[in-house]
Amino acid sequence: MAVLPARHPGYTPRIAAGLTGYERVLARAGLSPVAGIDEAGRGACAGPLVVAAVAFEPRRLPGLHGIADSKALTAKAREKAYDEVVATALAWHAVVIPSTEIDKLGLHVCNISGMRRALAGLACQPAYALTDGFAVRGLGVPALAMWKGDEVAACVAAASVVAKVTRDRIMRDLHLRYPEYGFARHKGYSTPAHMRALGAHGPCPEHRHSFVNVSSVICGDSGDKGPQEVYEDLGGHPGGGPGQEAVWSEAGQEN
Repeated sequence: MAVLPARHPGYTPRIAAGLTGYERVLARAGLSPVAGIDEAGRGACAGPLVVAAVAFEPRRLPGLHGIADSKALTAKAREKAYDEVVATALAWHAVVIPSTEIDKLGLHVCNISGMRRALAGLACQPAYALTDGFAVRGLGVPALAMWKGDEVAACVAAASVVAKVTRDRIMRDLHLRYPEYGFARHKGYSTPAHMRALGAHGPCPEHRHSFVNVSSVICGDSGDKGPQEVYEDLGGHPGGGPGQEAVWSEAGQEN
């Protein structure tokens, strides 16, 4: 019978360690500071994609109290958490990728590029990076992709907060320019109200024309389809066809 190698107890995150467990384990292994990377706006059909990176000193981690996955927080709590992050972090950096660049290069390419740029923009050189969801090549430092990283690692949760708050502020500013779409409320996600406005007024320059529910309006559709109908039109494949991105709403985007 094969014997699995024993884990070093000092380098094994415990379930009860909380959000700072991974960072503390990596620090004990000599990999510090640790940077977390996350994005906001991937599923929206209007507005930019925002990618943020945040790094903490290990000694500052115990002082974090209001950090959590940004989608699990109210708008007021996110703003408070944002202030806590920027006041506590060793370094943070946010990259804003406009809708025109998403249309030109594709959402996934922009997301990967944004993660690299966000990490490179930090004022410090991290020894390790934690990314939310999927692995990213070319970061320049050792990295680990974490499923739902914003729920299990403090630096990823902090990056989620910075990205989300930065993007929400941009969408509120866009609401002043294009009030007919209600960007301040749904932040560019494909809510029923947004789809009705899109059908009534057509897309504005901030809409992602490569997204199927936006391009269908340009082609003469009423634009009143919801995210599930768009998904079914694409054959049940979230990636859509070449040059077209599927549209998904994210929970809590009315906050």
